Amino acid sequence: MRADKHQNKKKRRWPSILLVFLLLIGAVAGYAYFQFKQGVNQSLKKINKDNNEANVVYTFEGQKDQYGDTNVLLLGSDARGKEKSRADTIMIVHYNEDKGTYKITSIMRDSYVTIPGHGKHKINSAFALGGPELMRQTIKQNFDLDLQYYAIADFQGFVQLIDEAFPKGVEIDVEKKMSENIDVTLEPGLQRLDGAHLLGYVRFRHDAIGDFGRVERQQKAVKAIKDQLGGFQTIAKLPKLIGVVSPYVNTNMDTSDTLFMAKDFLSDNRGSIETLRIPIENSFTEPRIKGEGAVLDIDVEKNKKALHQFITQ
Repeated sequence: MRADKHQNKKKRRWPSILLVFLLLIGAVAGYAYFQFKQGVNQSLKKINKDNNEANVVYTFEGQKDQYGDTNVLLLGSDARGKEKSRADTIMIVHYNEDKGTYKITSIMRDSYVTIPGHGKHKINSAFALGGPELMRQTIKQNFDLDLQYYAIADFQGFVQLIDEAFPKGVEIDVEKKMSENIDVTLEPGLQRLDGAHLLGYVRFRHDAIGDFGRVERQQKAVKAIKDQLGGFQTIAKLPKLIGVVSPYVNTNMDTSDTLFMAKDFLSDNRGSIETLRIPIENSFTEPRIKGEGAVLDIDVEKNKKALHQFITQ
């Protein structure tokens, strides 16, 4: 008789535990949604709705690559007014779901490649000629790599994200004085940069090494953000951070995809992010071509091989 009573108590206990568990999930989901909407509304108060890249509708026929991994085409647009712009920043974020790891490849915008249906041009013109889909086709044709998602970031979204995530700024060792065409003045030395100054840092290119230095600084900044943004407290803030940046980003990723990938980016135990620059060293010349100006005439095969070695090693 006692054994039956004990079993009945166990049976009654499980529905109670399940109910508490479901209530907890509901509370977490509700809090995450509230935080996300709070971030969205915060940015909507500041954004220029009439000139917002996030409102443009694009097609994108992406898929996972031949290794089963996810690649995100990340573009920074240098649009002014309503003109159709070239891509100012071109990155491929490689995400290995099994390992939860990231690698980043930066493609220099002056790389002279074949753009499907348009002949040879600087790779950044693919965006102006056919949006992210033509950029996807261009990368596939030249480097044999499929891209599943795209994200086109308005630079003001970057500023808002940094200011929300880093109230005290991102610690960066600024290597020289920088001011030309970046709307801020940066002095050399180790310091904490707010969103506007960090944007100036990653966009500066008016020195002897030009875009090479800018790509190096972009990758340096991504690593610094990752290293300083990790941990449970930041993961708890993820819904709001994604909400803050969402109005500034045009992407085919839904919020759940973004959250899933972002948690691994912010995880403490994933190590540092590896980076690659295309073109790699000793794989290009720098001629001037009529109608294009100075270009990086790259050895496509050498760079394709380097890219695939990088993402699979």
